Amino acid sequence: MQKFQQLSILLNNKTINIKITMKKLLLVAVMAAGMFSSASAQTKIGYINTDELISLMPEAVKADAEIKEFQTSLQQQGQTLQTEADQKRDQYFKDSVNLSQSMKEIRRSELVKLYTRLQNYDQEMQEKSAQYAQTKIIPIRQKALDAIKAVAKEKGYTYVLDESQGHLLVMPPGDDLLAAVKTKLGIKDPAPAAAGK
Repeated sequence: MQKFQQLSILLNNKTINIKITMKKLLLVAVMAAGMFSSASAQTKIGYINTDELISLMPEAVKADAEIKEFQTSLQQQGQTLQTEADQKRDQYFKDSVNLSQSMKEIRRSELVKLYTRLQNYDQEMQEKSAQYAQTKIIPIRQKALDAIKAVAKEKGYTYVLDESQGHLLVMPPGDDLLAAVKTKLGIKDPAPAAAGK
């Protein structure tokens, strides 16, 4: 789950500046709504930790396993590429005594290309892994967001803040919606660990 959260954080870093700006605007809007609302219209504010919610979703556990499997596959491909490069290098040194100068150049060029590809493979592996993780995470985040919106509508919340981002240090008191959204998604709390073990 920690790797899932790390990948989630990696993917979220790209949108941090936009989120900070939007949070500032949201805070200004909430404060303005509070100041200008009439006495009969009350703004209801709630909060939720989306990282915690997502980590409890069965889909996240499945996605985490799929992401790990994909990463393992990429690592195995990298190891295969390394083995191939090492074998070709060894064969080049073994055969170089009997090769003409032009054949040596051709083989050397092939080795250089292979080792260049190998050096770039780590970056390529990270990019592929991040893209794959994103395709797995986006639908889960959307499902969580849809459930949060549904609970907010059912319970009459005007605003819901994401506690997991932790950027708002001062905010009006609100209600934690995690329990209600977990119920909406059918997520049960894990059994407490036995004491003394």
